[in-house]
Amino acid sequence: MASYGSRRRGRGRGEYNYWPGFVDALSTLLLTIIFLISVFMLGQFFLSQEISGKDTVLQRLNRQISELSNLLALERSSRRTLEDNLSGIQATLQANEADRARLQGLLDSNNAEQGRESDLNARVESERQANQRAMGQIELLNQQIAAMRRQLAALEEALAASESRDRESQATISDLGSRLNVALAQRVQELARYRSDFFGRLRQILGNRQDIRIVGDRFVIQSELLFPLGQAELRPEAMPEIDRVASAILELDKDIPPDIPWILRVDGHTDARPIATPQFPNNWSLSSARAIAVVQALAARGIPPQRLAATGFGEFQPIDLATTEDAYARNRRIEFKLTER
Repeated sequence: MASYGSRRRGRGRGEYNYWPGFVDALSTLLLTIIFLISVFMLGQFFLSQEISGKDTVLQRLNRQISELSNLLALERSSRRTLEDNLSGIQATLQANEADRARLQGLLDSNNAEQGRESDLNARVESERQANQRAMGQIELLNQQIAAMRRQLAALEEALAASESRDRESQATISDLGSRLNVALAQRVQELARYRSDFFGRLRQILGNRQDIRIVGDRFVIQSELLFPLGQAELRPEAMPEIDRVASAILELDKDIPPDIPWILRVDGHTDARPIATPQFPNNWSLSSARAIAVVQALAARGIPPQRLAATGFGEFQPIDLATTEDAYARNRRIEFKLTER
């Protein structure tokens, strides 16, 4: 009690009492802490509500992402199916098969490189468009092939009809050929008969002489009877022989029907010994000049020029291959041949 009394007396002597202020400060601090706790609790409540809402949105977003992933997987599956179907394009698209396989490989590796997917999709789309164009070209080619097949069928039908007509024509031609052969054979027989008559008349006119003879279907006169050696001008003494030949031809011309195209071919021949003069550089020119001289002489005696022909054989058609003077003399000759034009 003494101490308490002494404290009261001390206070009474000017000491200040801090206890009420301390209680007030402590109350104020306590209220402030309670307020802060309330604010914190309220903030926690709203924050939990906000977080709960965000979880709901996040779950919804996750579901949408899952659905988009499923759609993307379905789209990728559909794209792979489309690419597999494109592999059935005809052999003309084999060049595109390698590119599409390469793109497929790029698509397979795209699982780790999503950033390149759009480029690959563009290339796949370009490939698809190229395949569609190729399919259009194939369809056009198929239409052209069908048109060509129709044309071919029409041509085959026309060919069959043409072959039928050709067989009929061949039969007609065969018949005409047979009749023509018969007619030609008759003409040949007639000409052979007139040739025989011509040779017979010449024999009668010229007589049996060693230097004038018949060899096969030709009437042969040795060149020395008509020409000097190495020359192509007729001897004066040869003119009677030419007259006799012309007379026989003119008599024969009266008997041969006009529709028989006969000619008298005059052939000049030399021996094998070469000749080289300014006028005749070789035997060919000499034999031709002699044949022309005889033809001109016969034409001058009234034989129609269209019934005459001149041919030079030089030394290339010998009748005696020996190298004696007699052989050379036999090879130097003028031949008359009655033949067809």
